[in-house]
Amino acid sequence: MPSSPPKSRKPWFKVRGSLPSSRVTLLMGASFLLPLAVWSFFAYTPGLWPVSFELRIATDLRGQVANPAAPEEPHVFQTIYRPGRDVMEKEVFQAYQKMVRHKNEEIRAYLAGTSLLPSEIRLSARSNKKVLRRLHPIAVEMAWMTEEQDTADERFYALWRDLATGEKRLPNRFLSQENLEIVQANWEVLSAASPTYQSSLFPKEPLLHLVPSGKKAIGRPSYLPAPHEVFLAAQQLIEGTSAREDSSLFTRYQTSLAIVFGGFLIACLVGIPIGLLAGTFAFFSKLFEPFVDFFRYMPAPAFGTLLVFLLGSHEAPKMTLVFLGTVPQMILMVANTTRTLDASLLDAAQTLGAGRGSLIFRVVIPGILDRLYNDLRILLGWAWTWLVIAELLGVKSGLTEIIDTQGRRFNFDIVYAVILLIGFTGFFTDQILQALRCVFFPWVGEKQNWIGKAVARIRQWFLSKPATKGEKVVRKQAA
Repeated sequence: MPSSPPKSRKPWFKVRGSLPSSRVTLLMGASFLLPLAVWSFFAYTPGLWPVSFELRIATDLRGQVANPAAPEEPHVFQTIYRPGRDVMEKEVFQAYQKMVRHKNEEIRAYLAGTSLLPSEIRLSARSNKKVLRRLHPIAVEMAWMTEEQDTADERFYALWRDLATGEKRLPNRFLSQENLEIVQANWEVLSAASPTYQSSLFPKEPLLHLVPSGKKAIGRPSYLPAPHEVFLAAQQLIEGTSAREDSSLFTRYQTSLAIVFGGFLIACLVGIPIGLLAGTFAFFSKLFEPFVDFFRYMPAPAFGTLLVFLLGSHEAPKMTLVFLGTVPQMILMVANTTRTLDASLLDAAQTLGAGRGSLIFRVVIPGILDRLYNDLRILLGWAWTWLVIAELLGVKSGLTEIIDTQGRRFNFDIVYAVILLIGFTGFFTDQILQALRCVFFPWVGEKQNWIGKAVARIRQWFLSKPATKGEKVVRKQAA
């Protein structure tokens, strides 16, 4: 018995050839996984970035330390650093610790009467209370205090007492032996004033400052968060549990969707009729297209100030900017698509006596509808590109407000999470519209994917008439 000939496999690289659906799915997945792999490589590869330290304990001391690598540029510490958020390179972190140790030596010398107090250290109960509050991040991490108790001085007073007397213990990674000795030294001063918290008895003589501590982290640039950090930021935004972003993600998302789809809808109402007329009649083509072609080279954001002046500072100018950025391209694309209609169809319709109105509504529009649908799908993606610029006009709103605010705070994990949300929204919108094309225009002959098949079945279910009693009997007999 002759064996069946082996099935020939389609080549991967056939010029203008199609690929099996399994390969299409594989390549589609790879198109997302490859950028993710590159991102992960730069984010996680050991040794690619210098070792840095994420601050656990910081101080509000200011000062500077010589920089051996660049003597003319000393390390200057002028701001209050935020534990859990700020990351320092190893050399800067060690200089920060050195500066605090030096200040503590000056305080000890002042208390011993051998030196004057440095001018930047104040003799006040308020300054000393701030020293005690520096244990708040660790207390929160140990579930001893809540985020909201960052100024609960009575709780801090008790915490320093418990740590100094050994009633509470912290791992060395949280409180080094050096800092434990500082806690014990400060508690001697505090307990001498009062064993329990008394605001009026709080000592004013300077307390020693905790030496900054931190945990080792890969010193990635702030603009390169790791993928898992972006995922975590996105999860917190969706759940509304982000400590760094107070606004509701879904409210901002709805605002952005309204701006994009509102501007795009207005562009459709204006651009499609003009494009159809310009593509059908030479009169309208010569009347509209030269100016539209000229206008499309004008950057739409250049009209931002004028739009705010005319339409106010809220959503109207933003929607108008999306319209201005989309409608010139829409007019030219629709006009060009209209011209691709087979001229013999127009000639035949005119021969049969079709008027101008019938020509457009019964010949032109039905003849180009599937290609017009494609044009609008592409132009919707174009409209999304104007979103960020539009939402910066006047009062910032939508997802752009989150991007702008968090970008200025260097919280790029949140920034990337929002940018990815915009990208996935546009991508999935386009995929759904592409899948529906074969449902709306079955004569095109495109192969249906699972979305198209599902929609086709739903449509068939709605359009199908219930079987009569006789039909049911016939079907039963046939079965």
